[in-house]
Amino acid sequence: MQGTTGTGAGSLWRLPAVRSLAALTVLGFLSYSLLISALPAYAAAGGAGLTAAGSVTTALLVTTVLAQGTVPAMVRRHGLGRVLTVGLLALGLPAPLYLVADDVRWLAAVSAVRGIGFAVLTVLGSTIAARAVPAGRRGESIGIYGLAVALPTLAAVPGGAALTLAGHFGWVALLATGTVLAVAFVPGLVRAIGPPAEGGHVGSRAAASAAVAPSAVLLVVTLAGGGLVTFLPIERPDGALAAAALLAFGLTGAVSRWQAGVLVDRVGARVLLPGSLLTGIAGLLLVAAGLHAGTGGDPVVLAGAAAFGLTYGAVQNLTLVIALARAGERGTETVSAVWNACYDSGTAIGALAVGAVATQLGLPLTYAVVAGLLALVLPMALTLPRALRSAR
Repeated sequence: MQGTTGTGAGSLWRLPAVRSLAALTVLGFLSYSLLISALPAYAAAGGAGLTAAGSVTTALLVTTVLAQGTVPAMVRRHGLGRVLTVGLLALGLPAPLYLVADDVRWLAAVSAVRGIGFAVLTVLGSTIAARAVPAGRRGESIGIYGLAVALPTLAAVPGGAALTLAGHFGWVALLATGTVLAVAFVPGLVRAIGPPAEGGHVGSRAAASAAVAPSAVLLVVTLAGGGLVTFLPIERPDGALAAAALLAFGLTGAVSRWQAGVLVDRVGARVLLPGSLLTGIAGLLLVAAGLHAGTGGDPVVLAGAAAFGLTYGAVQNLTLVIALARAGERGTETVSAVWNACYDSGTAIGALAVGAVATQLGLPLTYAVVAGLLALVLPMALTLPRALRSAR
């Protein structure tokens, strides 16, 4: 895939590839966002425990991670358009099958099928975002892509949870098929990106190695995010606090992922990355304290969710930009596969492990433990931004 030409000063929204990718991404992530919190809540309402309820998300993301490493090879063999189209259909079309039964094993099986489609969408989305613009605008392009990812999260994650907690999971499952509409944008995107670049797959082992450290930081943050979106609706099943907190989380995550991309192109990540992690630690501790205080702590939970959203959005952008800088131009697809695998592995681990720990410690203390995990990767956050300085 060849980068779209353009000046360094104009608006990236003028580029056809950026516009097509943004539209496709919003529709493509609708299915994922609607069900990420709704499905565990639906399983819990059917009698599943915390660990079992989280396993339906884990099934989707385990399949996603296993499939992500195969996406670059599939694109080289079958072409971007075909692979992306099949991925979008695999993500959206099976969603109504959740209504066949509420048994956790059935829900996990359907989720596993959808995970293959989600693997395609995630790897190709970030790959195209990185290659669609001049190198000096990469952070901003990834920020726009991140905004397109976050917009469905902003509305659909709390909306799907609220509808499910109100007894309307059937509507959630049907709405999740909206992903198939994204297929209409694939031809225009393929034309805008152009044919694959010669030698784009060279150096994949070195690129994967370069992506590991920043992706590990991302994994810890998405672990915390997976634990938040999966279990907060279960902890507060009346729906009001969970929906409001997830909305705050989605809003700040959308803004920070977008704006972090603009800022990292201008000032680098030396302060942005560790500062983002510190904000996330504080946010999780606030969520823990607010839940421990009962209903009187609801405003604290909302503030903590909003603070952690800032971290969740910014770290996604910053770690991908750093990983791409460490790997060089030929490693884009491999970096995207490794980065996305860590993103989804973290979410899957959070959806399972946080529930398992919470059954022993309670959810408030478990969120405090997860905040401690974020503190452990602070030293890496301080050293990784050197890659951006050396690449400039």
